[in-house]
Amino acid sequence: MKFIHTSDWHIGRQLHNQSLLDDQAFVLEQIIALAQDNKVDAVIVAGDIYDRSIPPANAVALLDNVLNRLVHDLGLQVIMIAGNHDGHERLGFAAKQMASSGLHIVGPLTTALQPIRLEGVNGAALFYPLPYAEPAMVRQVFDCEASTHEAAMAVLLEQVRMHDSQGLPKVVVSHCFLDGGSESESERPLSIGGADKISPKLFTEFDYVALGHLHGPQYKGAEHVRYSGSILKYSFSEQHQNKSVTLVELCEKTPADIRLLPLSSMRDVRILEGELDILLAQGKTDIKRDDYLMVRLLDKHAILDAMGKIRAVYPNVLHLERTGLMAGQQPVILGRDHIKKGEMDMFRDFYSQVAGEGLTPAQQAVMEQILTKLHQEDR
Repeated sequence: MKFIHTSDWHIGRQLHNQSLLDDQAFVLEQIIALAQDNKVDAVIVAGDIYDRSIPPANAVALLDNVLNRLVHDLGLQVIMIAGNHDGHERLGFAAKQMASSGLHIVGPLTTALQPIRLEGVNGAALFYPLPYAEPAMVRQVFDCEASTHEAAMAVLLEQVRMHDSQGLPKVVVSHCFLDGGSESESERPLSIGGADKISPKLFTEFDYVALGHLHGPQYKGAEHVRYSGSILKYSFSEQHQNKSVTLVELCEKTPADIRLLPLSSMRDVRILEGELDILLAQGKTDIKRDDYLMVRLLDKHAILDAMGKIRAVYPNVLHLERTGLMAGQQPVILGRDHIKKGEMDMFRDFYSQVAGEGLTPAQQAVMEQILTKLHQEDR
């Protein structure tokens, strides 16, 4: 059984108000080609198919075209699960009817564990799709006492553990945050106060674990417990990441064979730093001048229309910082660092300043519940 593991397509996403739809179409075309060239049996997409629960029409059209190419033209099986960005019910519409064509979509969480058996050229495997679910949803569906993401995941994985695969490899597909994973700025927090972290040890006994949520390719706990990473750089914090999909081949009684297949983008996402005159001179010969850029100007004097000047050379500058002007302005820097803090840290600082003492554990627990609820409502 050979398949491609990918995730975090975020179709319809914008980077600093710049639409990335053409960039996404470019890289998804590569995934189709890689699936064909490597003669895979299936493509697994581990959540965050869209960037928001109600995607724009052009994002739906792009996904429709990609799935038609994979399922109809190439005859591949495709498994997709809902991530924390997806609207579970909308994504899962007509899933039962589409399964017979080879497209398996798992949106809302249900009590019935429904493994998907996929037949490959050289063998079969059972896939266990576990869509993203808040602990509250797991409590409601399974009538259990799970209060954290780890406890909720343990409930779901117990079903996988107890299911008789009749000797076939077990592949878990999930969208979650493993403890110790490397984050980036483009990932939306799943909860407040660290309750979203899950121990990698819960997954190590399975033959392969296809994860989504973290945007950098990585594994935790064991090499086969793996994030494929996002298909594009969705924030400037990801500028040094190398994007890829994961090619997995399962053979009887041997560890999974895992290879990363690199992806290229129409435009890179980079940070440039320097004085304006130097950057303008460099831009005239920069063959990648069309990249999406954040520019940090080190000039310490005022510049009239700095953005206009630099966009004349680099047309896709999306964000400009006057780092040089900020030098020596310690109060402003501290203020901005404070803004970058999470809500819980900011409230903790506020409370200690007003009350003259820190939050008690009970008070902190109440605030974490309130902030988590607000984040869920916002999603």
